[in-house]
Amino acid sequence: MAAFPPGGTYFDNAKRSFTQVPVNKSKEDAISTTEFLEASESLTGLFDVLGSAAFRPVKSDIVGNITKVRNRQLEAPLESETLQDLCLNELKAKKHTATEGLIWLNRALDFTAQGIRHNLSHPTEELSTSFRDAYGNTLKPHHSFIVKPIFSAAMSATPYRKDFYPKLGDDQTRVQKELDEWLTALEERVKILNAFLGRKDVIKW
Repeated sequence: MAAFPPGGTYFDNAKRSFTQVPVNKSKEDAISTTEFLEASESLTGLFDVLGSAAFRPVKSDIVGNITKVRNRQLEAPLESETLQDLCLNELKAKKHTATEGLIWLNRALDFTAQGIRHNLSHPTEELSTSFRDAYGNTLKPHHSFIVKPIFSAAMSATPYRKDFYPKLGDDQTRVQKELDEWLTALEERVKILNAFLGRKDVIKW
């Protein structure tokens, strides 16, 4: 985990927060691709804070899917300024690697958001319980019997909440405020993508 200045928080060192990911309300909630991928990369640092080697597969999965989306963006930048355009234009080209990658990336982001939100809403609940419930709601239904035990092991290896939140910053009032703002922005973008990626013209492949 990268250090932060006294009085600072984990979010001070993040390259991009989900609060900084533009959403164009006038264009059907179009989400800017570059900023979204940067925020997703920054999110993986939370798994380093969680500290267990068991979370490496979770982080690796997210990074791999970010790469799939970014490769498409680099291949066709003018058609990929927003995530929605990136997917629709890729599908027109009879491809779906990046679109599939975004589906899995969004599931992982949803898992992370639900786990942290549930934990914040239940102050006496341990992270392992919160993340296990989130896993059941998001990734687990789509995982094979080979992958499920790997991710289940990660849920059981989460630190105690009394150890986790102090790692995000010394000033817990500021930590809670910034974590909630980040989480609210993440949840909004996950919700937008869930609706888009569930469209018949997007999942037809």
